[in-house]
Amino acid sequence: MAYTFQVTIDSADPHPLADWWADALGWEVEPTDEAFIRTMVAEGQASEADTTTHRGALVWKVGAAIRHPEGLERAPRVLFQLVPEPKTVKNRVHLDVRTGSDDPKEVVARLIAKGARHLHDRSQGPYTWTTLADPEGNELCISH
Repeated sequence: MAYTFQVTIDSADPHPLADWWADALGWEVEPTDEAFIRTMVAEGQASEADTTTHRGALVWKVGAAIRHPEGLERAPRVLFQLVPEPKTVKNRVHLDVRTGSDDPKEVVARLIAKGARHLHDRSQGPYTWTTLADPEGNELCISH
């Protein structure tokens, strides 16, 4: 049997990081069901401490997810999960972002302008890529 999966990224501040990645990939942040959250709090299944407000909306504090605009059949969901400890070492897993017909150098410049940090440029044979760190230090590579 084949399984599906989502990619989960630890984060100090999941909602702004999900916004950043959604913009970086041209994806969308999954909507939050405020009525459901309020019901869970009212029924005692969650507390106000489990929630926060992001961009004027009530959201779960522990995480935010993004997805491809064509749905989960097109690409796995990415979840940004709240963790208490800061990132301290290089990621063992990272996303390789392929830009298709967009110029990778323009994508790199756009992401740096939005808070990414340039780490290095590399090549192997005819392939080249740029490694960046997102605003929380998670690595990603940009290539064609």
